[in-house]
Amino acid sequence: MPTPPPTGPLVTRETLRTELRELGVRPGETLLVHSSLRALGWVNGGPVAVVQALLDALGPGGTLVVPTQTGELSDPALWSNPPVPPQWWPAIRATMPAYDPAVTPSRGVGIVPETVRTWPGALRSAHPQTSFAALGARAAEVVEGHDPGCRLGERSPLATLEAMGARVLLLGAGYASCTSFHLAEYRIPSPRVAVGRPGPDGWETVIEVSISSDRFDELGYDFERDRPVVRGRVGAAEVRLFPVADAVAYAERWLAVHRPREEEIPPAAPLPGPLAPGDPRL
Repeated sequence: MPTPPPTGPLVTRETLRTELRELGVRPGETLLVHSSLRALGWVNGGPVAVVQALLDALGPGGTLVVPTQTGELSDPALWSNPPVPPQWWPAIRATMPAYDPAVTPSRGVGIVPETVRTWPGALRSAHPQTSFAALGARAAEVVEGHDPGCRLGERSPLATLEAMGARVLLLGAGYASCTSFHLAEYRIPSPRVAVGRPGPDGWETVIEVSISSDRFDELGYDFERDRPVVRGRVGAAEVRLFPVADAVAYAERWLAVHRPREEEIPPAAPLPGPLAPGDPRL
């Protein structure tokens, strides 16, 4: 059967910019955006129009920040969806290209972050698995100093964004995507895990704080019940806007009570394997 025509609304750079400003996005601020292009509806210009609208709303003094994670740069023994044969693991570890901020594509975070990553003037942080990209007046300040041994903790852009007074925009994305909650995991008792990845001198293993988005949706529900969160719509998407610092502080208290994780856990949660043609994450 033929694909039915879209039902609307028609979303453009101009409508996005207007609705972002009406939501409360301020010129000159720093904004960490988690996004779903599909949730916005039919966008004329796709991810390019979305990035243009975000930059329009922030103005020349603002800064746009997105996660550009690269979960594929990980131990193939932990891959799922799909897994790879165990006999391949040594060869994969030996030949996996090391992270290069300029060329390594982001995976699993949507097409808008990948569009930002490749935008003229974009800067990207140094962590080989949990990098961030930034555009705008304070981009260098955001991405510099991301310690390769600290995924989402005190020596990551999240702590910098917190100190800068940045805000989070969930643009059609849910709280499960809210990376700011992970910073709280570094500030409460959390297990450490061995994390394998390709390095400049071959395969390497580092000891890191274990991070997990388990129950983040529940955490987000309580957060917006108890704290001021701006809610609205942009295009067809539900959106939320709130300070990074508020999210981190609330998550510290909530996780310590509702999801204590001091006990030892397996080395890491299963990760997606290489993307196949037709994968919805592409």
